[in-house]
Amino acid sequence: MNLAEQLWADNADLAELALAHPFVRGIGDGSLSREVFASYVAQDAFFLESFARAYAFALVRSRDTPTLLALADLLTGVRQELGLHAAYAARWGMDTTEVEPGTATLGYTEFLLATAATGDVGRVLAAMTPCMRLYAWLARELDPVEAGPYASWVRTYADPGFALLTASLERLLDDQAVDGAAVRTAYRRAMVLELAFFDAALPPSP
Repeated sequence: MNLAEQLWADNADLAELALAHPFVRGIGDGSLSREVFASYVAQDAFFLESFARAYAFALVRSRDTPTLLALADLLTGVRQELGLHAAYAARWGMDTTEVEPGTATLGYTEFLLATAATGDVGRVLAAMTPCMRLYAWLARELDPVEAGPYASWVRTYADPGFALLTASLERLLDDQAVDGAAVRTAYRRAMVLELAFFDAALPPSP
């Protein structure tokens, strides 16, 4: 088992919690309110801009051409995700250009950017991989037909193209990261922050 597979397996408990999360289940069965989803899309658009910047940090530090080109392709993938968000915004009259980031969004983006600014390439990739792997896995576990208004979200992350990007990121993680506490901590921290992001998407319980 390579490092990316081992890290994913070691965090399967958090992946299962994400799949069972009311926010994800609401997307999966189409019952999530449009207002909640719209708020999530706006927060995720803000997050993705920081995700792109983290890729840029790693790209600048890359030491060989194949790594540089792979990171450039992954950065293009973020642009495509932002395109999905823009499509939702246009369809539903949402404004994602002036987002006030929530506490969970800031917690996640600050972690990513701090890791990108101070960590080596391997640790940066360990902090970024969970987002891609988790979304690809969640989408494959959901049925776009049942998702109703959120079918395009499910199809986007279940698409073979997104799977290829995820696999590319995991190959970079295997190539660049040295297994150890720093890498394992960064990976699990990102998984925890994903759950916090889903928690924050839902309105507080009365």
